[in-house]
Amino acid sequence: MSLSTPSMRPLGRWKGLLRRARQVKLSQPHKRIKTYPPPPSQLATLPSKDAVAHVTALQLRTLDPTGARTALFSRTNREGAKVGDVLLVRLKNGDPFAGTCLNIRRRGVDSGILLRNTLTRVGVEMWFKIYSPNVEAVEVVQRRAKRARRARLYYMRKPEHDPGSVQGIVQQYQRQRAMLRSGERAAGSDGKAKKGKRR
Repeated sequence: MSLSTPSMRPLGRWKGLLRRARQVKLSQPHKRIKTYPPPPSQLATLPSKDAVAHVTALQLRTLDPTGARTALFSRTNREGAKVGDVLLVRLKNGDPFAGTCLNIRRRGVDSGILLRNTLTRVGVEMWFKIYSPNVEAVEVVQRRAKRARRARLYYMRKPEHDPGSVQGIVQQYQRQRAMLRSGERAAGSDGKAKKGKRR
């Protein structure tokens, strides 16, 4: 009986065949695997290594091109808005909202302010993102007489500390602004009239 069929070969024969196959593989030269260089890193083009800070700066430049809102809520600006001030937020869609500023959250693009007002004897608080495209303008209506000794004035929610409605203060502020505008217009029209007479 011959041992030609693979199923009938003894175990020693199988080991020999495997050894020879390994030697043949080792004697052949290795095929080189084609490798590609990595794409150029975008971090190399950034001015700083912090990508998040760079993206935040780009967004702030887009959302606040003049830098007015950034300056208004900056910690270093003495003339900026502080907690305790009465602020008026004008929106593109919807009515303006005025209230006492209870909190200023400075988080880059996500910076926001918490305003509290009393409407029909019910306390209303609203958060506004200062860089939101929906926010048209933020105005300081009245500054707090003394500097607030806390960063968050949540104690003003209690009835004994609640300043109440700021509607009267806001209406007086709007009347003063309207008078100033009309005075400027009158002065501007007088100047034009005088110039016309001189010619």
